[in-house]
Amino acid sequence: MPERGFRKIIITITVISAAMLQLIDSTIVNVSLPQIMGNLGATLDDVGWVVTAYAVANVIVLPMSGWLGERFGRKNYFTASIIIFTLASFFCGHAHSLNELIVFRIIQGFAGGGIMAVAQAILLESWPPEEVGLATAIFGLGAVVAPTIGPTLGGYITDHFSWPWIFYVNIPVGTVATFLSVTFVRRTPATGKGRPIDWWGIAFLSIAVGSLQIVLEKGEREDWFATTYIQVLTFLAMVGTVAFIWREMVAREPIVDLKIFRFRSFSLGMLTSFIYGLGLYGSVFVFPILCQNILGFTAEQTGLLLLPGGIATIFMMPAVGSMLKNRVPAQFISTVGMIVFFIFCMMMQKRTTAQVGNEDFFWPLIIRGLGMGMLFVPITTLAVQDLRGKDIGQGTGLNNMGRQLGGSFGIALITTFVDRRLAYHRDVLINHINPYNPNFTERFNMLWHGFMSKGYDFLQAKLMAYQAMDGMLMKQASLLTYADVFWIVGVFFLCIIPLLYFQKFNRGQTAEGGHLVME
Repeated sequence: MPERGFRKIIITITVISAAMLQLIDSTIVNVSLPQIMGNLGATLDDVGWVVTAYAVANVIVLPMSGWLGERFGRKNYFTASIIIFTLASFFCGHAHSLNELIVFRIIQGFAGGGIMAVAQAILLESWPPEEVGLATAIFGLGAVVAPTIGPTLGGYITDHFSWPWIFYVNIPVGTVATFLSVTFVRRTPATGKGRPIDWWGIAFLSIAVGSLQIVLEKGEREDWFATTYIQVLTFLAMVGTVAFIWREMVAREPIVDLKIFRFRSFSLGMLTSFIYGLGLYGSVFVFPILCQNILGFTAEQTGLLLLPGGIATIFMMPAVGSMLKNRVPAQFISTVGMIVFFIFCMMMQKRTTAQVGNEDFFWPLIIRGLGMGMLFVPITTLAVQDLRGKDIGQGTGLNNMGRQLGGSFGIALITTFVDRRLAYHRDVLINHINPYNPNFTERFNMLWHGFMSKGYDFLQAKLMAYQAMDGMLMKQASLLTYADVFWIVGVFFLCIIPLLYFQKFNRGQTAEGGHLVME
């Protein structure tokens, strides 16, 4: 039943803080990998599993979270997930070897998946039906802002403390969230207790989703299908998916009730969330790399650049929730959001040059923050608008999985595109490096004589001048490549706008008997 007054506010704070804990941890580790690698004596390939292990465990448990919430009771499962996540965070920070760290990251990922999906289900049930749009907006603050601030927070902690503290900071937040959950979240009955467990469904789901996530995380680095284990995992992902669907269709007590896809709104909402995740995580992935690897900004500087956009999202979310409450169709809000995101991409495409400075990113990132605020809430609202009862838990878990897989696909596609496009731009630009090009000759001679004036001999100075020219060429090729990425992502968002209008128009919501009634 919906909550009122103080209890509703406390439950909202509880689920959002727990969800942000999980989402921040999905990105906070990335900038600390070099320090972890040096401290634990790991190679670059090996340390990448610290990120991959968490993502794989997370995406496996998301579709099962609805079933787990039914079996153990939603409050019990949510509270246990927070406790396990907090304990695993401590042991991650206390790890003395890479293998130990990876094991606790897997445990952390399993617990984090349960937190995210169940938190959203608890929030939707705690707010009155006529305020579901506003509830989704408030939840969306964490879902959108957390992945953005994760790398910044990780960079700050790594620069000023040491890498174990990126895990230790979870402990006080997790402790408070556990106390609030135990005290204020209402207990729900464990309706699935005593029913048979669909072990085959769990196994097929783990094989399918786990294999796919590893392929997406590691594929580009391993040159995709040129590597045997990527080929094997791709095959397992396809076979596992087919086997899982077959199993869930015939099982008496399926781990994931695929009948939920009978709701057209949910099916289309899953697809839209997948595409939204591609844009959200793809843009979050690209921008820090552009700033830190190409433009030479620190992690802290990059975070400060992202902060105004995050504030813009915070202000936009309640406004969007209010618009939904006042019967503005979610399709219209999402359309405006995608157009705004397209404007951000076009501004970034034009400003990604060698002369760009901090101030050039301010307005594009503000616009991105506004656009993201206009996308998460309506897209999620459209997906869950027809779900009731136990379907809410199933739906929120699957919808979150769709968004996360979209992000994984987006990062994999963008990484591959960057690799191919960088080679193309380098081949084009290298044609201009020849003694018949007066611009090249002038710049090369200036560098050459500059190195000689610093005391280097004739041949050394010449070699260093060539190396400096190659560095400038690679920087220019990289800038052109990232400009292409922003252009492609922006056009892609425009192209999927028609998908929104296959959704059912929700012209209003009224409360009747505890359910949403479409007028």
